[in-house]
Amino acid sequence: MIHPKDMYTSTDTLKAESILILREAKAKFQNLALLWSGGKDSTALLALCREAFFNRIPFPVIHIDNGIDFPETYALRDELAKKWNINVLTAKSIIKEDKISGISCCGANKTEALKKLMEKEKFDGLIMGIRRDEHGIRAKERVFSPRNKNWKWDYKNQPMETWGYFSIDERADHHRIHPLLHWREIDIWHYIHENKVPTNPLYFAQNGERFRSLGCTRCTVAIRSEASSIPDIIDELGDTRLSERMGRAQDKEAESVMERLRVLGYM
Repeated sequence: MIHPKDMYTSTDTLKAESILILREAKAKFQNLALLWSGGKDSTALLALCREAFFNRIPFPVIHIDNGIDFPETYALRDELAKKWNINVLTAKSIIKEDKISGISCCGANKTEALKKLMEKEKFDGLIMGIRRDEHGIRAKERVFSPRNKNWKWDYKNQPMETWGYFSIDERADHHRIHPLLHWREIDIWHYIHENKVPTNPLYFAQNGERFRSLGCTRCTVAIRSEASSIPDIIDELGDTRLSERMGRAQDKEAESVMERLRVLGYM
């Protein structure tokens, strides 16, 4: 039997496609922003932007802050802003009951904070670091995904994407751009390792635990692990059958709940 980690090939092809998507987005939209969470995917996406645009990130980076992210996340945000000369915009999210997911810290509350900031800044494109293998509903996304004036996503009526062609819906309020849809979790770690991308230290094991997916302090829990380096994490992923987001509260809900959240604009 072939071990999953032995099937890995270079990230060059994945990277080339992502860079093409980023450059297409820059050419097609007037006012772009990128959503950064502090996690590995959105940080790898920042590094890809620097490759696509000659060591710079030519649009603002949004961090949705409910005030209870991990200290390590805030430290990484500030480090990257200084090191990579990033224009960071903070969208303040309040903590209150979310009737859809039952989670007060994230979910629809962060979506509302993002909506207010995007309306203020008049962004017509939002670059995000989601992947198809993270969650069933995210697998339905397109690379260029339109949202209507109410921020709703019609997942049953998606634009066609064939032979590298990405269509734009002129009627949309804005589009979500997903340059990492075709990546897997293990691909992200290979890219981070190969390119020495700064990484949130919470991903590395301490006292037999680490975080595999990062949210805020209230809705994220650690997993049992001894992986204290990126090669250790890559080895661990080759052997696991557990979901990447098993430690995220909102993703433990029924598939229909996550679908409802994303239809209403959830990240």
